Amino acid sequence: MRKVFLFLFLMSLVIICDAQCPMCKMAAESNMKDGGMAGRGLNQGILYLLLLPYLAMSIIGYLYWKGKKKLKSDT
Repeated sequence: MRKVFLFLFLMSLVIICDAQCPMCKMAAESNMKDGGMAGRGLNQGILYLLLLPYLAMSIIGYLYWKGKKKLKSDT
């Protein structure tokens, strides 16, 4: 039951934060039209910010799995 509440809570955060993406896109597009360079690294920055949590969770999951596997083999 707690997992359902956690899932609903996380989904509500996504809905709240959805408004930020169009604002960044508009700011970058208007900057690029005016000859600025701020929008060039926007996609790489988004991918960088997206990659780090997945990478961290993968490493933590792997270490947990490895530790659990070692505990099973020791007993």
